[in-house]
Amino acid sequence: MATEKVNRPVNVRRPEVMAQVAVDLSRFQSPLVDCIREQGNELELPGVRLFLAESFGFCDGVKRAIEIAYAACRLFKDRRIWLIGEIIHNPDVNAQLDALGLLHLPWKMDDPAYDALTADDVVIMPAFGVPVELRRRLDARGVTLVDSTCGNVIKVWQRVRTYAAAGVTSIIHGKARHEESMATASQSQGTDGKGNFLVVFNAADARLVAGYMNGRGDKAAFMQHFTGSYSPGFDPDVHLSEIGLANQTTMLKSETAEIQEILRAAVVERDGDDARFHMFDTICGATQDRQNALFALLEKPLDAMFIIGGYNSSNTTHLAHIASGKVPTFFVSSADCLLRPQRIRCFDLEQKKEVVRPLPPWFKHPERELQIGVTAGASCPANVIEEVICRIAELCGCGEI
Repeated sequence: MATEKVNRPVNVRRPEVMAQVAVDLSRFQSPLVDCIREQGNELELPGVRLFLAESFGFCDGVKRAIEIAYAACRLFKDRRIWLIGEIIHNPDVNAQLDALGLLHLPWKMDDPAYDALTADDVVIMPAFGVPVELRRRLDARGVTLVDSTCGNVIKVWQRVRTYAAAGVTSIIHGKARHEESMATASQSQGTDGKGNFLVVFNAADARLVAGYMNGRGDKAAFMQHFTGSYSPGFDPDVHLSEIGLANQTTMLKSETAEIQEILRAAVVERDGDDARFHMFDTICGATQDRQNALFALLEKPLDAMFIIGGYNSSNTTHLAHIASGKVPTFFVSSADCLLRPQRIRCFDLEQKKEVVRPLPPWFKHPERELQIGVTAGASCPANVIEEVICRIAELCGCGEI
């Protein structure tokens, strides 16, 4: 019987390249942001007081992924270097990496581009990880693998593999087409590929699952609703008998807690106890820290809130959802979104697209001191935060900082 080929990822963070990598990464730093931190996360300007959340911007996992990508480019500068999808969900960072000459492989396991890879190629796996089958395909091509998968994501994989080994179906709170959820779903099938999963997006999905588990709901309608969100051969009449909850690491903590209670209650209603319900908190610490810091910031009497980050960033989108329920909120990707005269290009959470809106007139002619909050997702660099703050000051008539 042939042994499946497995390539061990190489360590690219070597002394001979890391000094230059440190210089490369300095482009993402900000003296202004550092100064605001030192001043208690507040910046006082003429007529404006700006508050920066206690926790914001790059997390350790993102820093590590970017560092690995730059190190790979330095170490293998004479070879073709490919990146699967995006290293993280931030347009500024991804543009900088593209400028280094990184080539891109699509996030599609059956794409013919993978057939053209050779042993001379270097392939970087992104911070979200990759599905098991895609990893096997890369191993079969004999490429040099560079792995930037976040450690928090790997912890989730370990949990769902444990579920699979015990015959427990993984219920994954996440977005079914998000790269991380796709990778986690593949891991939840276990080493033999026979494990099962179901991805639920929100509490409404969880209530559908809970109802079906207790005889409320039509099977055909259930399967239709969750099309594309369950494992091959998934049968809710069989595979919901024992379930374990896990998360895409960037989901909203409060919603995960709500889903947990919905599903636990469903198991208790059906069985009389929760012995066949399993839970392990897999929301990453950085995601939770940024959400908690935003909740604290929203306790202040803010006039407006700016959320900075990529529009396809899950953790940043959740920050925007939190803020928009409390205060006028502008979700922007960069300083270029703050336009002249007095307009702003921002992401509309309801329309799910970028729109252009007028800024409230009090931005330019306030009747009192404005209080503006700022935070950023875990994949947003400090230099972008600085640029946005400077543009806010300009639009408020404060001039250059």
